[in-house]
Amino acid sequence: MRYWLAVLPLFLSTPALADYPVLLPPSVREMLEAAIANGNETEIATVAKIAKQTNPGSADEIQRMVNSWKERTRATQETVIREARFTELWTGKIEAGGFRSTGSTSEIGISASAAVKRTGIQWSHKLAASVDYRRANGVTSRERYTASYEPRYEFDPRGFAYGLTQFERDTSIGYDARYTASAGIGYKLIVSDPVDLSLDAGPSIRHAKYVTGERETKLGARASMDFAWRLTPALTFRQTASGYAESDVYTLNSLTSLVTKVGTRWSAAFSYNVQYESETLLSARDSDTMSRLTLTYDF
Repeated sequence: MRYWLAVLPLFLSTPALADYPVLLPPSVREMLEAAIANGNETEIATVAKIAKQTNPGSADEIQRMVNSWKERTRATQETVIREARFTELWTGKIEAGGFRSTGSTSEIGISASAAVKRTGIQWSHKLAASVDYRRANGVTSRERYTASYEPRYEFDPRGFAYGLTQFERDTSIGYDARYTASAGIGYKLIVSDPVDLSLDAGPSIRHAKYVTGERETKLGARASMDFAWRLTPALTFRQTASGYAESDVYTLNSLTSLVTKVGTRWSAAFSYNVQYESETLLSARDSDTMSRLTLTYDF
């Protein structure tokens, strides 16, 4: 009896062995630390996933190591962004190739575009420009230019406010120049590794100068969507669309693309563009389609 009274406190004060977390084997820890030191997020996620599968009892410790790396990385990035000048931290791409159009005109020509973007903690700025051009036998049959600037302010992880100024020239449908300004709010409906989807909407004002010399300014509403589906690390399906509604004019522009990486900075893309204009001066058709095959360089 005295024996049991002596050992009883040991049972009461000592937790069951099952309550102790399983220590992470040194070899697995070293492998995960090496992946974290390299700083490649995809590599870290892969190593952590395998480590959890082979060491389920240490899953919490593995996740703590990954979370700690993410917090340190986020803090470092925020410091770099806060201390950077506005002329720094820009990324971009240059794209060139050919197109085939149908609708108001049916032809083959050259296509080129460029875009740069700066992403801050809450603010982002995007500048973009594009050109589609064809000239044969001294006659220019396709002359389509666009340029835009779009600032964005994220007021929470999913909600944002946007601004837009845009210039367009498309003589094939009767516009010598068209200027657009819009502002509104948007929301990221889906934010995940494979899929992103965002929508935005707001009022707009457009001033058009027609090839006939006439001018007009109209108030309306604008909405757009941006959908990206990363099918594989090297293959992405993307769908963007924007629409304008005014008292008697409607515009819809949709771009569907499939982009595949062919190198560290190089990628190839096939895209299909549909543009609908309810009011065209030089063509009986109110819609144009354009297929593009392009090569892109990221910088």
